[in-house]
Parts: sequence; C-alpha cells; structure tokens
Amino acid sequence: MKALRWYDSRDVRMEDAPDPRISDPKDAILRVTSTSICGSDLHLYDGFVATLEKGDILGHEFMGEVMEVGAAVKSVRPGDRVVVAFPVSCGECVYCQKGQFSLCHNSNPNKDLQHKFLGNHTAAIYGYSHMFGGLPGGQAQFVRVPYADIGMLKVPSALPDEKVLFLSDIFPTGYNAAENCDLKGGETVAVWGCGPVGQFSIRSAFLLGAERVIAIDHVPERLEMAKKAGAITLNFDEVKVHDQLMEMTRGHGPDACIDAVGMEAHEGGFIGMYDKIKQVARLQTDRPFVLRQAIMACRKGGVVSVMGAYGGFGDKIPLGAMFNKALTIRQCQAHVQKYWHKLLDMVESGAIDPSFVVSHRMPLSETVEGYKMFLEKRDGCTKIVLKP
Repeated sequence: MKALRWYDSRDVRMEDAPDPRISDPKDAILRVTSTSICGSDLHLYDGFVATLEKGDILGHEFMGEVMEVGAAVKSVRPGDRVVVAFPVSCGECVYCQKGQFSLCHNSNPNKDLQHKFLGNHTAAIYGYSHMFGGLPGGQAQFVRVPYADIGMLKVPSALPDEKVLFLSDIFPTGYNAAENCDLKGGETVAVWGCGPVGQFSIRSAFLLGAERVIAIDHVPERLEMAKKAGAITLNFDEVKVHDQLMEMTRGHGPDACIDAVGMEAHEGGFIGMYDKIKQVARLQTDRPFVLRQAIMACRKGGVVSVMGAYGGFGDKIPLGAMFNKALTIRQCQAHVQKYWHKLLDMVESGAIDPSFVVSHRMPLSETVEGYKMFLEKRDGCTKIVLKP
C-alpha cells in the first residue's frame, strides 16, 4: 500500500509500506476513504515530538470501509462505513469505564517509554510517535484498528465523508474544550487559535450556552471563519490582547479561556524570540505563550481549558496567577468516544455541518505538498481532506 512516512523534521515521503494484517482477535482492517492533516501532525512534521522513528506512518484523523475483522469483533462487519477515534481505547479499563478514553490503561504497548516522559502512561494514538504506541497512522490506504468495537463508529450512508470525518478528532476535541469550561449560560469565552480545533471550540461554546465568544488569531481566513460563527475577533498583530479582553469584560477577564494552539504558539518581540530559541535548543519542548496569556487574562475563579497539544516542558508558566486567582485548569487529549453519538446526532439533525472547515481537497499522493501548504497557510488553507 501507499502511506505517508516520516523521516526527519520536515522530511515526509509518500512511499510503499507493508499492508496491515489482523494481529489480535479484536482488530479490524480498514480501507481508508478519507483522511486529513491535523494541526497536531505539524508538531511531528516540525520535529517537536520525541520518539518518532524513520519510516513511521503518520495520521490520526481518518475513516473508511471495514475490510476484515478479528474473531472477537462484534459491533462492525466487513462493508461497514466507519469513523475511527484517534485515541486507541480498550473500553474495559477503569479509565474507559469512566469515559476517559484517552487515558486508557491497556492500549499503549510502549508503557515503559511513556512513563519516562509523563510519569505514567496514556492511550495509544495512531501515527503519533512510539511514546504513544508506535501504531501506523491513517495517512495511508489501509490501517489496522485495534479494539475495533470501541474505536470505530458506524456512520449513515447518507452522510458524505466530510460531514463525519472530523468526528475522529477535531469536532470532539473542540466540544471537549468547551465542555471543560463548565458553562451554565451567559458566559464570555475567549478562544486562542482559530484553526480547526478553535473553530469547533467556538461553535461548541455557543451550543453549550456562551453568550459571547472572543476569537484570537492573526490569519485573516481563520478570523473570518470565526466571525461567521458569531464570534468577536481580535487580531493579535493589531491589538494588545490582554488589555482588549479586560476592556471588553469591565476589567474582570473572560469567564473561561480556551488554548486551542498548543506547543507552537506564535508571538513577536522578546518573549517570542525567547521561546523559539529555547525550543530550538531543546531547553524546552513547547512554546507556551498562549497558555501564559490565557492564565493571565482569565477572570478570578475562572476556567482555563487547554486542548492545544503540548509535548513536554514549558518555561515561565505563571503559577502565581493560577494560584492567587483560584483558576481551574482542565486539559486532556479529547475523550472522543464519549461524545461520538451526541455529535453525530447534531450532524444528522443539521445543527452543525463540520465540513465548513474544509478549504482544500487532495489525493493522498499529494500529501507531502499538503503538509507544506498547511504549515505555511498558503492559499487560504484551513483544513485539507486527503483521498486515497
């Protein structure tokens, strides 16, 4: 089969790879019909995620047709059309039973490796380094899906791929981000980052009762997309974000702040240069500027929801502000399967059409060019769907 394989920072190649095989009775083999490039994939592309090995197959947002199932698989059959959750979850451990699917205790075969980085282990993730299991990802023609009964969601034939593909990751991630904010109705929510996760965070915050959503970015296409969702937009190149948020909230700050950016936040000036130098020198793994800003801006007693991916260590986190303002910090890899059915119902009812985020469509053979385009935000690129 053909698959997108990683070799080094900004060196990915479309190559031949071994066809996947059933290796456990709970496995299924999927023929990929649609996949995409996630913002988190850019962290791998830029070389900021440890334990990648040359030849690893990338990609964790994908869907397709079931081709083969193991003897223990009960909920799906060959021919079924399914979306696959990016966290691999067993469905049986104490964490899965609580709905904390991305914390699965059994799915990651490289537990000892992850203990060294995180102090414990979490769920495996497709195509996201050996620390997260070393599983081949979905930017390929075929994928082996472990724990298929838990990791696959059957979708109606009437819904096109682009309306359901993002149930694999970015739609549940954005919804999880908004749910973390503990909205009761009438709140002001600030969202840093108007990429795909930020867009779904904005729409989910409104769905959960926010009165105002303030969207922060500097890419015109992203800001325009956020505005169409009803958000008030701030271009961080044109305003001092903290001062503007204080003015808009009568000096209190937003009730909740969502970091939908993660480890590669952009910022000019001294602090931006400081973060970049430390990251390139491997003195810190992440550029936590957005996280710092969200903590400083959030109102006293408010919530900071962190759904942008972080990989390891960041410098100068304002712990004093977190403590003295009595902030609640909530973060996680999204518990995708927890939200699947609710969000699919929203798509089927027409409450939301997730395909709004798609700006480009490419054949899988052009994935290398797709990475470059997405990284550079060329041609108004917000989200690329790849077709094997």
